[in-house]
Amino acid sequence: MFSLFSKKEHTESGFYFPFSKDIHSHILPGIDDGSPDVETSILLIKGLMELGVNKSVATPHIISDLYRNTSATIDAALLKLKAALQQAEIPFELSAAAEYMLDEGFFNLLETAPLLCVEGEKILTEFSYNVIPDNPREISFKIITNGYAPILAHPERYAYFHSNYRSYHLLQDLGFLLQVNLLSLTGYYGAAVTKAARYIIRNRLASFTATDLHHPKHLESLQDAAQKGIFREIEEFLPAAM
Repeated sequence: MFSLFSKKEHTESGFYFPFSKDIHSHILPGIDDGSPDVETSILLIKGLMELGVNKSVATPHIISDLYRNTSATIDAALLKLKAALQQAEIPFELSAAAEYMLDEGFFNLLETAPLLCVEGEKILTEFSYNVIPDNPREISFKIITNGYAPILAHPERYAYFHSNYRSYHLLQDLGFLLQVNLLSLTGYYGAAVTKAARYIIRNRLASFTATDLHHPKHLESLQDAAQKGIFREIEEFLPAAM
């Protein structure tokens, strides 16, 4: 098991945030359901910095029938935001990849174009929230044999797995690196998601945690949870730094 982040602890009473590098966020302006503009992006980045995060991999959605982003649209938004950060003299290290919906369009990309990686060969992927994947074994096999390592975003949020937690073990066995949203640990998405997130982490199935930050409400919830020390209870179960 490995991780892209280092644990980070603050000296303030109760305050704890698990990492200084975020590998899943939607802070690029105007290209998906995350930040709508540069001003909001900068607000979110300043909030991350207050949490102790100094590096972020922005991962806008690529979904065939909804967010048809490409490396060109993502690079354009990245350059725009980096220019604004430089102008504002904000010392934040920003790069970009993508969050790929595992739909038909993804498999066309897999065969025809280089994919945007979080780091090395690792790509961030997601399942549909509504329809359980037909054959996760075949999905992971295709990704891995094409030279990539799939990170599965927020498995705790797929309600169809809540009736069978053994599914999380199977996904890990198939080669998926599981990434839990920190917000899932706070009750933000509901009690069932929190329970699943805690199971994944406490059974050491999670290779990563991340913010999946979209908007100021997410940021406020993360800051409140960090201040209350909610994330401290999982500290001993987090993966070791790379």
